[in-house]
Parts: sequence; C-alpha cells; structure tokens
Amino acid sequence: MKRKSSGAIYRANKSKVYLTGAGPGDPGLITLKAIECLKKAKVVIYDRLVNPELLKYAPEDAEILYAGKPEGYGAASNSRSQKASKKHSLTQDEINRLIVKKAKAGKTVVRLKGGDPFLFGRGAEEALELAKNKIPFEVIPGISSALAVPAYAGIPLTHREFTSSVGIFTGHEDPAKKSSRIDWEKISTGLGTLVFLMGVENLKTIVQNLLKSGRSPLSPCCLIQNGTLTKQKTVSTTLNKIIKAAKASKFLPPSILIVGEVVLLRKKLNWLGSLPLFGKRILITRPKGEDSRFSQILEEYGASCAELPAIAIKPLTDYSQLDAAIKDIFEFQWLIFSSRNGVRFFKQRLDCLNQNPVKLKKIKIAAIGPRTASALESLGLKVRLQPDKFCQEGLLKSFARLKLKNQNILIINALEARDALARGLEKMGANVQIAPAYQTAISCQLSAVSEKILPEIDIITFTSALAAKNFFGTKPEKTFRRNLTKTIIASIGPITSRAIRTAGFEVNIKAKEYTLEGLAEAIIKYYKLKSKNAKVKTTI
Repeated sequence: MKRKSSGAIYRANKSKVYLTGAGPGDPGLITLKAIECLKKAKVVIYDRLVNPELLKYAPEDAEILYAGKPEGYGAASNSRSQKASKKHSLTQDEINRLIVKKAKAGKTVVRLKGGDPFLFGRGAEEALELAKNKIPFEVIPGISSALAVPAYAGIPLTHREFTSSVGIFTGHEDPAKKSSRIDWEKISTGLGTLVFLMGVENLKTIVQNLLKSGRSPLSPCCLIQNGTLTKQKTVSTTLNKIIKAAKASKFLPPSILIVGEVVLLRKKLNWLGSLPLFGKRILITRPKGEDSRFSQILEEYGASCAELPAIAIKPLTDYSQLDAAIKDIFEFQWLIFSSRNGVRFFKQRLDCLNQNPVKLKKIKIAAIGPRTASALESLGLKVRLQPDKFCQEGLLKSFARLKLKNQNILIINALEARDALARGLEKMGANVQIAPAYQTAISCQLSAVSEKILPEIDIITFTSALAAKNFFGTKPEKTFRRNLTKTIIASIGPITSRAIRTAGFEVNIKAKEYTLEGLAEAIIKYYKLKSKNAKVKTTI
C-alpha cells in the first residue's frame, strides 16, 4: 500500500531557490556555504554588484543570467558573465517573476546578490514572492559592505572610546521625495557612527540633512569607492568639506559614506592602504591556465592584477617524435624537463600509450625549476638534479659536475625552445635527443592591448623571453612606445631581460631568483625602496 506523503515534505525533484549573499566585492569574502550552493546551481541570477569572478564556482552547464544594469561593476569582463543578456535592466517585479519561472521549471536557482540579501538587497521581497508561490527557499547570509568596506579602509564602526552605536542607511532615497523614511533629526545627533550605502549618488542631500538636523560640520567622515577591492579609493575629511572633496576626487558608485569620530582611527589602522603594492595595477603576460599563484602573491600585497597572456600553449599536430622516444624511454639515462607544460603533455602521451609514469623511476630526471620538479613529483617521479639558477645555463652548470660521456639524454620541451642546453650537453660528450611535447603561439588576446588599457598599467611582468618577444612585436611602434613611457617592466631572468632590451625597452625590475616568487619579491622590494626614498625626501 502506497503511503501518502505529507504536504510539508518536498519531493526530490522539486526545485529550490537559494537567496545568496555574494559579499562586498573581494571574491575571498564569499562564504563557504554560498560556494557550495553555486556548485550545484542550474540557474544563477546575479546582480550588478556581484564580482563576476564568483561565477566560476557554477557548473559549466549552468544558466547564467544577469539581473542588473549593463554599465559599471557588473559589466566586468568574464567569460561566464558574458553569457548573460545585458541589453536592459530588470525591474524588481521582473526579477521576481524570473526567479519564480526558473524555479517552477524544476531548476535549482541561486539568486546571487551583492553584500547580504536582507540588508538593502531586496531579498525579503524576493523571499515573499517565493513564499507566495509556495516555492521552497533558503537564505544564505553574506558579508555586508556596511561592515566589510569600513574594515578594509581601517575604520572600526564602534570603539569604546568613541561610540557604541551604529546606524546603517541607504543613500538611494529619491531626493525629489517630499518626505524621507530616515528620521534625520534622531540619527544626526542620536547615533555615533552613520554608514550610508550607495552614499555618493545623493551625497549633497545626505550632507545637507545631517547638517540641518544638528550634526557638527566638523564631524569626521570618509567616502570609500570600490571598497574591499585592490582598486579601493578613499577620501577623508570633515562633513562640511566632503562634497567638494568627492567632486575633486571624481568619486563614482559604488561608494559608501561613513560619518563619525571612528573615522579618525583610519590614520593608524589603514592596513590595506599601507600594503607595498596597494593601488598598483600589474599586467601578467603568462599563458592562460598557468598557476595563478603569481597573481595571488601580488594581490596579497595590495596589487590589482590583470591577465593578458602573450603566449598560447597548444598541443602538437604530430606526436610521432615524442611517442617514439617514449617507446624507447629506457634507452635514456637522463630525462630533462624544462617546464610544467612539458610534464603535463608528456603525461598525456604516456596515458595515450598506456604507460605508467611510475615505471620511469629507474631513469634519472632533471628539472629546470622548482615548479617543474613539483609537477614531476606529483606523478611519483623523483627529481635527481635541479640547478641553483633556474634556466638552461644554470642546468648546464649542474651537469658539468657529472660524467656525461656517452650518456643518452632526452630533453622534453616546447617546439620553439632554445637549444643552448642541448648544445652544451653535447659538448660534454652526451648523446642528446630533443622531443617537443607542445608548441607555443602568439595569444590572440594580445589584441586587447590598446591605447586605453596600457596607460592604466603600472607594471608589466614577463616570465619568459617568448612572452616578451610576442608582446613587444605585435604592436605599432610609435603608439605602443608612447603608452609605455611611464610603465615599469619586470623580468624573471637574464634571458627574458635580454629579449626585452632587444625590443628596445628598459628592464626596471629583475628577479634575483628566477621564479614567480622571486619576481614578486623583486617587485615588492622595488616599491618598498621607492616609498622609503620618498619619505627621506620629504624629511630633508
């Protein structure tokens, strides 16, 4: 006999909507629970203030729908976000209907909203619409910009020596309205700290109401644009001067206004602004899909990173040479890998030929750098030789200590790789065979280097000579050079530096250790020294 199910229990195939807070902008401030919801989403409906980077957590087959305005923050370039239609903005009623429509189609819907969905996010309106249509939903709170943005600017909203009261308000009220929902007389003198979200659009009205209602003209205040992001911009002054300061600094939304004595603590607590690379815009020319650790290191020190690959990594059209070498692999005493890409494509060919990399343990293996060595070790292969300087010349010095006469050596590298290593080993008496595992090409994304982009870049980083050659060799000479007159150029090593100088450009920053970490360290050291010299000049 069939048991009749209770109306309170939802069937397994019934949809659910997650009203999810995306946080204030910094993608690292989204909650773990929000990420888990995104991973199982069939539909993601996101707003203008959601960082598009968060869309990467959604499945590839998820439907991504944009529900905000076309211009501004939400229009950031992101392959996932570009799937969304941005021809027009949706009214709240249209958004409500869209959520209900997708849910009724049996989809798991994530409604991704900037900050927290229940704090000026109109999440309650969407929840009421779902309840009205008897669609199950769950609210995933997010970190509100009202809390995070002041913290990133070094402003605590409360402090026992200043105030224990805080008020959070929307700055979006229509100034043409006859009456305001904000009781200006009570909040102006009754609360210690005032936070106005979207505070720049109606800044004049906010300031006038506060002054008229008794707030001191000398009240400290701070306006923050793009809070929690590496492009965060701030201006601190007094209430009677903030309008003029905002105009002078060309403040734009999204911005938050904070009024109160706690703003004075920013002088001592401005941790983000004191980072050595804060406000620096760094262009990374590494191939797409490479380790993102370089960007992460730079961003930890306050930089804003943009990726523009100068090299595209592609498989070979013919693998007969590498396949033949793999079949005779035990004829070699040494295997040399010059890059992680070489390891990756070599492993792919091993799989195609049903070869287990563990069987290669008897062969001695050399790697040019630590990341290449790490990739080999992840396959269960021990690296016997690694140079002090991570380049072909450095590896040659390491091999010079060994007896190589009549030793058979196989080099796995790129089709276009330099032959300095092979020639040097042959001079030592070795029998060298080169087996390309992949090829490189000029990235089609280099066309994105325009007159508009380059003037915004403070540093361009190069991690290979080929990247430098491709980058500098694809642009009209006169315009390109004019746009790079104030740009700092950073190089990972001497071979890369030589390619940059050959193109007619100066190398401003050189890594002592030829690794991504070494290059990041050199950039940080450069700006720390520059800052120190600037402080010395101001004291003289």
